Amino acid sequence: MVQDKIKGVGVALITPFKSYEVDYDALGRMVDYVIEGGVDYIVALGSTAETATMSLEERDKVLRFIVERTAGRVAIVAGMGSNDTKALVDQLRTFNLSDTVAILSVVPFYNKPSQEGIYRHFMAVAEASPVPVIIYNVPGRTGLNMTAETTLRLAHATDKIVAVKEASGSIEQMQAIIDGRPANFLVLSGDDGLTVELVKRGGDGVISVAANTFPEKFCRCIHDAIEGNIADAERQMADMDEAINLLFKEGNPVGAKCMASVMGITEAEVRLPLVEATESLRSEIKTAIERYDLR
Repeated sequence: MVQDKIKGVGVALITPFKSYEVDYDALGRMVDYVIEGGVDYIVALGSTAETATMSLEERDKVLRFIVERTAGRVAIVAGMGSNDTKALVDQLRTFNLSDTVAILSVVPFYNKPSQEGIYRHFMAVAEASPVPVIIYNVPGRTGLNMTAETTLRLAHATDKIVAVKEASGSIEQMQAIIDGRPANFLVLSGDDGLTVELVKRGGDGVISVAANTFPEKFCRCIHDAIEGNIADAERQMADMDEAINLLFKEGNPVGAKCMASVMGITEAEVRLPLVEATESLRSEIKTAIERYDLR
């Protein structure tokens, strides 16, 4: 079952850039680094990957590279989202997803559809996708919240939709989904700092930004939580709290790329309209790396 491959820690992988082009040497190092750090699967072409700034040709090339570099060591999920349902359906019918176990598809942004519109959009995506679908609720990026009721309606409507990445920030909403979900439907956190609490309540893991930069510590924490060692996991999460907050202080993936550059893995470069982290944040990140032994 695909659900067995997307439990635990998935990493929303950054896309390293150099002089505005994809830095494939650094991307290869990132793939190796997160796998060696203990992630259970890789999410390519998500929002953390700055996919919105990439052409379709770049997206295909990046995904092919990640597939080849991963070489079957972990499963791969591909981000496939749009606020144009027809365009996304067309892409799903032509884009090469043969080596992925699922897609991650975000709630349509900018248009601000009704809950019925969200439901119909994802049902069209599920019908067109050649692989299972993880739906992604992130009001901070899309401008609207997919309610627990809509998520559960989708979960019960089709077996093709296998999980939700929940980044509403509302534990109550996450709990409602956990309580009402069908068997084998996964609830994944979209907020690193809420993951232990979500797992404590019956959730299944996280698609993480922090796993880009300190994967070993983060994965150990979440795996401990999943194994029932909640008290240990809560202590570990408390030790990572400051570092996680710094990753998002000036936007994502600005903080993650800054931390990765301080660690010598990638450049800090992002594509406009994002800009690189300030020297102030870079200084705070350096201090946190040393204080919490994140290397």
